[in-house]
Amino acid sequence: MTSRTKNAQALDAFIARKVEIDAMLARLVALSDDHFDVHPDEVHWGHVGTLAHYAELLKRITDSAFREGEHAE
Repeated sequence: MTSRTKNAQALDAFIARKVEIDAMLARLVALSDDHFDVHPDEVHWGHVGTLAHYAELLKRITDSAFREGEHAE
């Protein structure tokens, strides 16, 4: 297998992962736009905890992607 073939395969795999991430992000934005399927009159502390958990997971991702937090150099 040539280097060019390996690069093409890597590029294909990269683009496939990017498409996967873009789809997840679009779903999260839509869910956020819909207030995470919670009516304002029905919000309770359980919803706050759920959003805190989501935020914590997303912070781990953004810290890694932007070399911040524990990933800072």
